[in-house]
Amino acid sequence: MSEQEPAVSEFKSKSGLRRIFSAFFYSVDGFRAAWRNEHAFRQELVLVIIGIIVALMLPVSAFEKLMMIAVLLQILVVELINSAIEAVVDRVSLERHRLSKNAKDFGSAAVLLTLIMAIATWAVVLINRFYY
Repeated sequence: MSEQEPAVSEFKSKSGLRRIFSAFFYSVDGFRAAWRNEHAFRQELVLVIIGIIVALMLPVSAFEKLMMIAVLLQILVVELINSAIEAVVDRVSLERHRLSKNAKDFGSAAVLLTLIMAIATWAVVLINRFYY
């Protein structure tokens, strides 16, 4: 890196309200890109929306509803991070490499663990409410 090159990205130079607005619109762009390009995100988003509607209708406490919805939203968060990892790996190289496979598999495993956590949370809440 030469002396004239900045040490940080040019996108980090925004501050104050401008940064907040920019961050919001970057996030909207991220949601749009995920919807357009990621099949798993679309499938999970549909399930999450259905799950949120069901959770809001269930006769459980507000805290239980919050937990049921939070674990569903967490699936989307982890899926977005997984998609980001996959995009970066593919941007660096489309060549098959053990480390690239590991990075993608780790992201996929994180999504799986989040799905298991959501299923377990819903099971505990529903079993506690309807069977005890």
